[in-house]
Amino acid sequence: TMHDQRKRIHPFTIYQNIRQLPAGHSFWVDERGVGEPKAYFSIAETYVEAERASNLDSVDSQEVTRTALLDSVRHHLVSDVPVGAFLSAGIDSGSLVGLMRDAGARDIQTVTLTFDEYEGTEDNEAPLAERVAKQHGTRHITRRVGQVEFEQDLPKILEAMDQPSIDGLNTWFVSKAAAEQGLKVAVSGLGGDELFGGYPSFNDIPRWVRGLRVPGHIPLLGVAVRKIVAPLLGLTNISPKAAGMLELGGSWEGAWLLRRGLFMPWELPALLGEELAREGLQRLQPLALIRHAMQPGPKSSFALVASMESALYMRNQLLRDSDWAGMAHSLEIRVPLVDASLLMDTAGVALGDATWNKQRLAESPNNKLPKEITCRAKTGFTTPVARWRAAHNGNVSPGHSIKTVPSGLRPWARTVYGSPAPKSGNSQAAETSVHV
Repeated sequence: TMHDQRKRIHPFTIYQNIRQLPAGHSFWVDERGVGEPKAYFSIAETYVEAERASNLDSVDSQEVTRTALLDSVRHHLVSDVPVGAFLSAGIDSGSLVGLMRDAGARDIQTVTLTFDEYEGTEDNEAPLAERVAKQHGTRHITRRVGQVEFEQDLPKILEAMDQPSIDGLNTWFVSKAAAEQGLKVAVSGLGGDELFGGYPSFNDIPRWVRGLRVPGHIPLLGVAVRKIVAPLLGLTNISPKAAGMLELGGSWEGAWLLRRGLFMPWELPALLGEELAREGLQRLQPLALIRHAMQPGPKSSFALVASMESALYMRNQLLRDSDWAGMAHSLEIRVPLVDASLLMDTAGVALGDATWNKQRLAESPNNKLPKEITCRAKTGFTTPVARWRAAHNGNVSPGHSIKTVPSGLRPWARTVYGSPAPKSGNSQAAETSVHV
């Protein structure tokens, strides 16, 4: 029924019978009980409305973008206490600090995170971040984190998570550093990749869908190829996810699952046990969940990918991790690039601008970022978790063993998992451990 369909798309929690209120929804609670959630905002719908507009080619993209960004930054600077900023060597945070200056912010405390293991490598963002801080005249500190501090903080990190996550370590430590400086509010560049198409998925997913749409619709062909290829890939340095390209890559939701999923549905029984994996997949319906993020269905490939990245990866992982990791240090993390008014103001520009990308953000502050940052390859906000984990390969919970797979293109979270769960028995007894 439609009622059951709506219930299925409500976000799950770690408690079997508890759901979250979906983002962009509200509901009434009164003496009659709890009403059905009603939507008041939709990312995909915003792009659909922008596609219906007729003046996409008649605006100055850069001017509209700068005006909208400044408006969002000004609103996010309203505070009774000083507002600082996380600063990396990327376009997002550097541009926001410049826009904070343009919006009238005077005394800005900026914080950069670096790691002992990154010293002398391209992953060390400190030198470029310090250059941007000097350019904008901020009070700046670079906070170093090493393996010893990671080991000491890990129990507190796991305790602070309200739901399990494979991310958030970076935000934990930069929030800790900001709190050490006395900050209660800090601006983050989160959301820039979703808004300006900065992820590789904006190129990869449309390309996969175009190339695999026809063969992907041949009944059972993709499943047959996957069952043949998957065991072979497990012995190579190629991600096992590649076996599902023909099966999933021809649809938008399938291609996004391939791009973002750590483990594919067919891999879960070996990790969780047959019964638990079957029950979980039946309840979650991952492809239907991803499809729902694109409803009511923009025509633009950019809008489709932006809707999925924003409503799934950003909302369910990045924003969630920012919430618990920041508030664990009594720090309010503000995200001016994740703003409903900003999206509505720029959606039409994004769809009508053939050159829409992160350079629009970089060109928005009066004091432009150096070319070393605007031309720098995207690296992300990373931590050396893999190296820290490798140093503790022997620290395994009783009854479990560390298993490794070739690294290659795989994220660190794929490389380690607990012993396979039992193939039979009560699903509640099936256990698996993930060792960071």
